[in-house]
Amino acid sequence: MTRALARGPLVVDVAGIALDAAERERLLHPTVGGVILFARNYTTPAALAALTAEIHALRTPPLLVAVDHEGGRVQRFREGFTPIPPMRTLGMRWETDVAGAAAEAARLGWTLASELRAQGVDYSFTPVLDIDFGRSAVIGDRALSDRPNAVAALASALIDGLHAGGMACVGKHFPGHGFVAADSHVELPVDARPLSALLGADLVPFAALAARQLDAVMPAHVVYSAIDSGAAGFSSYWLRDVLRGRLAFDGLVFSDDLTMGGATAAGDVVARADAATRAGCDVVLVCNDAASADRLLVQWRPPANPALAARWQRMEPRATAPRPA
Repeated sequence: MTRALARGPLVVDVAGIALDAAERERLLHPTVGGVILFARNYTTPAALAALTAEIHALRTPPLLVAVDHEGGRVQRFREGFTPIPPMRTLGMRWETDVAGAAAEAARLGWTLASELRAQGVDYSFTPVLDIDFGRSAVIGDRALSDRPNAVAALASALIDGLHAGGMACVGKHFPGHGFVAADSHVELPVDARPLSALLGADLVPFAALAARQLDAVMPAHVVYSAIDSGAAGFSSYWLRDVLRGRLAFDGLVFSDDLTMGGATAAGDVVARADAATRAGCDVVLVCNDAASADRLLVQWRPPANPALAARWQRMEPRATAPRPA
């Protein structure tokens, strides 16, 4: 029997290609609002469709199912899906063929979205809006370009394709992860540039897209030390003053995964969730750590967020339009 429950402010993962009893119980907790899938959750398109249908059937409105499916080295589902090239290939084409690169970005966005939607995946954490400064191996060819305006234009075309393919988008990693060499999966990077440097480069794509096209944003586990002492995902300056205020963004703000090394400075998992939501995140992610997810479900008391339901609704799938020419 489907249970009526509003979507909560936590996204969790599952272990395999079908739910076990403990996972069903976890996903029926009112604090949970969505599920993120990984490569381990995939064997065939049919099995993926069965898993997403099982997740959707638990609750109404249904939990929304997400994946990191950007292309290149970050594409969780391979066999049976079109290989999406690294986003850098679009930026390389942009150098000699602006119109062709934009058209290809829209086509790839449509392909990515329509194939995931056909198997019941609701949205992907894409596009990457980071600028490639040649310093970050973890970003690298995931970035569209080293030119801020090219990133903004190509991401805009990609989002048009995602939307036409029936899928919302998530711009990441606000305000920009491309300048730091450290990998926030394992440590906390520090970017010491002044605000003027970020405004002239990293923030250009976010400023161009925030109020017009982005459905959601994910901040970086990076400290911008000349501006604030906390990482962006735990900083009310970045999330409330800049993203909501200066850039007029009104969509959903996801934290990056709270189990990453870059998040640990905020304390234990409950303290991290508190810090993220206090700063302005609507939804927090806890991945690959069922014990931490369960601890949150027992101990965390999320603050009231009257805008959460409407912001979650923006992430729901939409009608698929014809493939771009």
